[in-house]
Amino acid sequence: MRVELSRFIVVDSEVCHGKPVFKGTRVLVSDILELLSTGMTIEEILKEYPTVTKEMVLDALSFAAKLLRGEAYAKFEEISLRREYTQNRREVSGG
Repeated sequence: MRVELSRFIVVDSEVCHGKPVFKGTRVLVSDILELLSTGMTIEEILKEYPTVTKEMVLDALSFAAKLLRGEAYAKFEEISLRREYTQNRREVSGG
């Protein structure tokens, strides 16, 4: 399942274990935010991550601010592996 959280941020259960990434990449949004928190500039990040654009980084900052203000939210559900395994076994066995 894929959910668009913002213009450039998506969550896809098939990509990076469902963690927020930038659209069309496997770059975790949290990794970029952590790099910014260490003092790395946007320009330095763009050199290290050529698939990421300045607009993507700014979108991540904006989305993080909205989350902290309570203006946006992301609902993530934890799926029971046992339930999923049992359901898959039933489908395979025809039951």
